[in-house]
Amino acid sequence: MKKVLTLAVALMITLSAVYAGCGKKVNNTGKLKSFKAESKQIIVVEGGKNIKLKLTPGTKFFASEGGKEVKAADLVGKSVKVVSEHKKVDSITGA
Repeated sequence: MKKVLTLAVALMITLSAVYAGCGKKVNNTGKLKSFKAESKQIIVVEGGKNIKLKLTPGTKFFASEGGKEVKAADLVGKSVKVVSEHKKVDSITGA
């Protein structure tokens, strides 16, 4: 019985360590420097640093908070707020 209990506790600790940090959304606010459709990549300049992020098929582009959906090329050169997870973009909103 002690072996079963010890194994169960060890398994729970291992699984909790693997799950830690998943689902964390990262917000980047800055200027959208470039949008490359062929490589599905954007570069956002935030605080003087270039941040490269990858677009996913479900990425949404909005003109403003609560605004209509627009094309990514329309936001190049404008201030944007990018929500991403593991360097993969969920949404881009014009600021």
